[in-house]
Amino acid sequence: MNTGLVRSIADLSNRWRSRFSPSRPQHLRLGVRGEKLAARFLRRNGYKILYRNFRGRSGGEIDLVCRDQDTLVFVEVKTRTREDFGRPFDAVNRDKQKRIARGGLAWLRLLDDPDILFRFDVVEVVIAENAEPRFELLRNAFALPEPYIY
Repeated sequence: MNTGLVRSIADLSNRWRSRFSPSRPQHLRLGVRGEKLAARFLRRNGYKILYRNFRGRSGGEIDLVCRDQDTLVFVEVKTRTREDFGRPFDAVNRDKQKRIARGGLAWLRLLDDPDILFRFDVVEVVIAENAEPRFELLRNAFALPEPYIY
């Protein structure tokens, strides 16, 4: 049997196990659930999901890479169970914006830096107890932060 194939299957199995293991902290399980719900919400609103949980080599990260008509959209998903301490968007501070931007620029480098429209959106997901999840889409939530340019 091909040892590369066996290693590949074992690696995939470990990723699935760690992703869906009940031993994951509650806030991580909530985040995974929020991302799944946000992807479904975005699809219903005309977005095409291209990739989930992209990690760039430069440390950037993107929850969802999407296409909205002719625009490439890098989406950050923020999930909360309540809004006692502010809106979920409030957690997308300057440092988080830079991390998302690094991920977006890494994605664009993979595409050989095309001449394409892109933007950064945020989806707020509030999953309150005994209630339907509530979504808020913030289109063009922030611009490419300094010192990044494209």
